[in-house]
Amino acid sequence: MFDNIKADLRAHGGDWGAQGFWALLVYRFGRWRYGVRPALLRKLLSFVYKVLFKFVQILTGIELPCEVEIGKNFVIDHFGGIVISGYARFGDDCRIRNGVVVGLKNVSEPIAPVFGNNVDIGTGAKVLGNIRIGNNVVIGANAVVLIDVPDDSVAVGVPATVKARKHNEQLQYPESA
Repeated sequence: MFDNIKADLRAHGGDWGAQGFWALLVYRFGRWRYGVRPALLRKLLSFVYKVLFKFVQILTGIELPCEVEIGKNFVIDHFGGIVISGYARFGDDCRIRNGVVVGLKNVSEPIAPVFGNNVDIGTGAKVLGNIRIGNNVVIGANAVVLIDVPDDSVAVGVPATVKARKHNEQLQYPESA
């Protein structure tokens, strides 16, 4: 647990005040408590986890249940309005921003998206349903992704359309005047 927390802190630039780091700290505690023995102690720690989870959810607007599987270097860039289904799975080096929803498409089908490595999810994006997001994918701001996205692609729009990503493609920001 502590190695993961150190790595999460590094991924958030060493900023103890980052709300994304707080959410990951509670997430790591929630995952760790599953292995605690005896059962009575685990139940006490489960109660502590639920209180901490609700506290972080209210304070930061980030809902990251401990049932989610996340890889290394998972970064929550900005806080607020982030909801991730407990059925979701993320690979290594994934980044999400505020307003992102990762969840179920239908309540009757409890299957959430599976993300590969190096996925960047833009502000306000919604990624829903039984889909797979490949490696090296960028999901644009406010995109609504309901279909599989292959490796090395960009998904943009409502509903999202998928385009091939150039290997040397980098986001360009205009210089301020």
